Amino acid sequence: MIKSMTGYGKGVAELSTGRLTLEIRTLNGKNCDINIKSSLLPKDRELEVRKTLSDALQRGTVDLLLTFEPKAGAQARQIDADLVENYFRQIHAIGCKVGIAMPKEEYLQSILRFPDVFEGGKQETVPEDEWPAVQAALGEALAALDAFRSREGAALYADVTARVAKILALYDEVESHEAERLEAVRGRILKAAEELQVKMDPERFEQEMIFYLEKLDINEEKVRLRQHCKYFMDTIDGEPCPGRKLGFIIQEMGREINTTGSKANHAEIQKLVVRMKDELEKIREQSMNIL
Repeated sequence: MIKSMTGYGKGVAELSTGRLTLEIRTLNGKNCDINIKSSLLPKDRELEVRKTLSDALQRGTVDLLLTFEPKAGAQARQIDADLVENYFRQIHAIGCKVGIAMPKEEYLQSILRFPDVFEGGKQETVPEDEWPAVQAALGEALAALDAFRSREGAALYADVTARVAKILALYDEVESHEAERLEAVRGRILKAAEELQVKMDPERFEQEMIFYLEKLDINEEKVRLRQHCKYFMDTIDGEPCPGRKLGFIIQEMGREINTTGSKANHAEIQKLVVRMKDELEKIREQSMNIL
């Protein structure tokens, strides 16, 4: 069964310092374009992660987001006592030198407002010894994403195959107008000749008429369109990732429908051609999201 290129998956890694959440969002794209939106991923692991994502997802625009939620104890920032003591001595000495006397508590309150007296409180990157937990979370996110894409793929399959069947049904209606169309063309030519009072050799007229009607014949387009529709169904049923190929088949289907329209010379057939074009355009839009 086909898969969609649109999807979402999430995995969670419980680390010693907190919880790391990995989220993968994908959209359609011609190639596999991976964007990692986090500084938590160690640089020496980035190529490994990109390869894992590329092998699993194959095509599409991929966004990987990592967010870290520290544990309550790990979230508390530590005070650099040595630095606070150093600041206190310097500030107290300056105060005594310039003749400013303040209680020691006020000195301490002022120093604790300095941002550099606090340490930690923030997860920089994933520690190497906890990397296996991150790999497991990445696998969890990819599995959830794959399930999402499969569900979306089932909906895409139902939609596009129904529209292919609709195109074939519309072409069957075209065939029902064939005899009427040719008679109408013949009648218009005869009427024009009568109005112009043109004398025609009956035998020559029939030869020319056959030659002209052959140019309007759509049997070849009918056969080729049905072959393309069959190829479309064989491809979508038989290949796991048929998206690219389906795009080329759709182009060929469009060519036969357009040629039918150019040869129609019949109002009802033209209407049917417009409806077939509409169905094909919807197939084209949907197929752009098929993996």
